[in-house]
Amino acid sequence: MKKIFSNEYFLLVARFVIAIVFIYAGAEKISDPNSFSQSIYNYRILPAELINIFAIILPWIELIAGILLLFGISVRENSALIGSLLLIFIILIGISMIRGLDINCGCFGKGTPLGWRKIGENTFMLIITLALMAFGSKKFSLNE
Repeated sequence: MKKIFSNEYFLLVARFVIAIVFIYAGAEKISDPNSFSQSIYNYRILPAELINIFAIILPWIELIAGILLLFGISVRENSALIGSLLLIFIILIGISMIRGLDINCGCFGKGTPLGWRKIGENTFMLIITLALMAFGSKKFSLNE
């Protein structure tokens, strides 16, 4: 397994895939902050005073981390940031499922319904970010 995860071409593709997902997700949320704000509200976790702040800041973090990852700048650090976000998303989705909330995840602005599939997708991306954190990715990187 280590041989696969440390392969420079696997790491390059993984870096591009995670980067594109987070660039797209961040851009979608930035383009419709009201919808994303409503998605955050639907989780019923944050106090009302913090919802708009998170709706404004989180998409920019996703977008910037995705762009930096795409260009290979601070790959390990940006992978750690994205991996942390994914872990938080997995926990929030799990909590919401346990609470029986019938809401959309808010992943790409409006998002898709919560469920095991969404947890699986995020877990898969988390594993990829862990490989990027462990081995980095210097191929086609601006930050060699």
